[in-house]
Amino acid sequence: MPETEKLRLDKYLWAIRIFKTRSLATTACDDGKVKLNGQNVKPAKPVSVGDRYDIKTPARRWTIEVTGLLNQRSSHEVAIKNYVDLTTEEERQSAQYLHSSFFTGKRLSKTGRPTKKQRRDLGDALSSDAVNRSEE
Repeated sequence: MPETEKLRLDKYLWAIRIFKTRSLATTACDDGKVKLNGQNVKPAKPVSVGDRYDIKTPARRWTIEVTGLLNQRSSHEVAIKNYVDLTTEEERQSAQYLHSSFFTGKRLSKTGRPTKKQRRDLGDALSSDAVNRSEE
């Protein structure tokens, strides 16, 4: 793609796989999560080679420099050739810590919600307590 052709910022961020959808990239620009030289940018801003963007996503913070323009979303190998990741090592380390401590939704064995047998036993214990109290 020639360097002089116009490319929207939201489309570029989607094409280089920073955001999963173009609408997420647009929302991030509108919410002030994407900055050029410390200033918020609109999603329709044309991207130029050499621009540096600070991007905040739910997963991590990015600092990228545009090295090439990519009009269509393609594989990761092609996408990473069109920008340079200038994110500091501290930011990468904090993102790794966040990922390692993130809850996956799986529960540990034998914890959490009781099994059917445990619920029956619990129900029997509760009903026998109620009977014992009524007799007193």
